[in-house]
Amino acid sequence: MKKIVYTPHLVFRLKFREIPYTLPKEIYQSSKEHYFDGATLRKIAVKKIKFKNRLREMAVVYEETEQEIHIITVHPLKNYQKKSRVNSGRWQKI
Repeated sequence: MKKIVYTPHLVFRLKFREIPYTLPKEIYQSSKEHYFDGATLRKIAVKKIKFKNRLREMAVVYEETEQEIHIITVHPLKNYQKKSRVNSGRWQKI
């Protein structure tokens, strides 16, 4: 299994958004939905998860190398965001 690396930006966002430290890794490892974002040229893992007492879809943005997974950021998705990005063709299912 590849090593998972948290970027400094991700660590900052975890603190800023008050997201538990282990959540991005958990989302990446257990997500059944992975997309390629044609606008940012990065990969996205999406999973519905309990966050701040609500069941929400969360997106983890990451890049892959041969040895490592670099998780760049994590954020909750608004209800329309995933559908809009998939319908427009920006997000392609992997």
